[in-house]
Amino acid sequence: MPDTTRGPGAGPRRTATITNRGRRPVRLLALIVLIGAGVLLNTCVHRPDALTQVQRSGVLRVATINSATTYYLGPQGPKGFEYDLARGFAKSLGVKLKIVVVPDRAAIIRAVETGRAQIGAGLAISPARDARVRFTPPYLSSKLDAVYRQHENKPKKLADLSGHLVLPDDTALADWLRQRHPDLHFTVDHTANTEELMARIAHGDIDATVANADVVAMNQRYYPKLRVGFTLQHIRQQMAWAFRASDRGERPDGLYNKAIAYLEQAKSKGRIKILHDRYFGHAAQLGFVGGAEFARQVKNRLGHWKSYFKAAGQQYGVDWRLLAAIGYQESRWNAKAASPTNVRGIMMLTRDTAQRMDIDNRSNPQQSIDGGTRYLLQLRKRLPKAVKPPDRTWFALAAYNLGLGHVLDARRLLKRAGRNPNVWVNLREALGWLTEKRYLAHTRYGYAQGKQAAAYVSNIRAYYDILTWMTNKKRHKKPAALDEQPSASGADEGDDKNTPPDISITSPAF
Repeated sequence: MPDTTRGPGAGPRRTATITNRGRRPVRLLALIVLIGAGVLLNTCVHRPDALTQVQRSGVLRVATINSATTYYLGPQGPKGFEYDLARGFAKSLGVKLKIVVVPDRAAIIRAVETGRAQIGAGLAISPARDARVRFTPPYLSSKLDAVYRQHENKPKKLADLSGHLVLPDDTALADWLRQRHPDLHFTVDHTANTEELMARIAHGDIDATVANADVVAMNQRYYPKLRVGFTLQHIRQQMAWAFRASDRGERPDGLYNKAIAYLEQAKSKGRIKILHDRYFGHAAQLGFVGGAEFARQVKNRLGHWKSYFKAAGQQYGVDWRLLAAIGYQESRWNAKAASPTNVRGIMMLTRDTAQRMDIDNRSNPQQSIDGGTRYLLQLRKRLPKAVKPPDRTWFALAAYNLGLGHVLDARRLLKRAGRNPNVWVNLREALGWLTEKRYLAHTRYGYAQGKQAAAYVSNIRAYYDILTWMTNKKRHKKPAALDEQPSASGADEGDDKNTPPDISITSPAF
């Protein structure tokens, strides 16, 4: 049948071919439209803000480093100024706290930028950091002291440090000095933290550093030769929490604003002042009393409690003079002694330790001495069998002060270094490594005040020797500190589980 719709002279019919070709651009255009619509829809789906993330997961992630001023595991679990402050914030939000441990302060910034943590703690504000993260207003302001070694030339101003100053690489001070004092020559050590630099000054290896005044006071207890030359003028270390810069547009009641409100309340109600006093306030006053003062207290105080020390020593097979030396180191034989961290009594027991030892009154001298003795023996029993007497006693004392987990960490570091981990002379050195950044990645329990524990044991040994000399005229008959027979039930290195269930610790991958 002829096609009446086609005009004269029309060529062969090609309708099907024309129709298919015409549809291809239409289909392509439709596909582009659909893709574009999908992109628009996706861009309309915003990533949940920080507060929503925390509320949905029930966890607040805080990135910080292992250090004396931030977070570390003490004998009874997590401790530190920043840890306590962050724990309070998590509690106010009704969520759990997750500490994300990173190797240095630069890594804190990266953890916040990448969303690995919602908050970065333990940071001082600096222009370089402020360009990358969003800081809260500062909640703590600290002086910075120039530290040098006793008997060296005392520096009186920054110019005196030129060519002699060494700083850690993760301090905000280096940037400030480069901007404000371009003629000052100093070295940045990329392997050491502030505490390690102060140890080097005390040993005469370097000349000077600049550090937070609280940290300086703490380390002067362990290194009497450390001296403060001067305090830097016109600059203070301003501590603040860091948040992701891209969250600046979050809702008014978001995580950042809640953190500001929490910190302001902590300041106004004295919470920050209490935390500062707990961790740093007593540092400048603490020190190890010399032999003459110890002898005086033997005469004035020991007589009140000697019968209790002797009774515990006889009952448990321990030289009573060692127990007395521990009691003096812990409390100066003051039955009413108490610390800001709530340890009490002659043997300064924590509440948890007292409960485990079935002690109901830590301020009762007899109970305190009895409980402290049994706790020491429990720690000694849990040490690996390879640790033999008399070193086993000194290991146990270090654990009494620091926690067994950290002592076992020091042994692991010695093994890694190819050194005998079962002798005190090596362990004493390795305890100091627990404050050094380069070693922390190879530990299970992280940062610890190992230098303090080493000094603690050394002082008890000295007090014990003095008591032995004073009470035993035949000094060559000095008895063993403990009746040290190797325990048949010595614990493996993994027995100490001192991370509580309400906090999870994330260590960095190296």
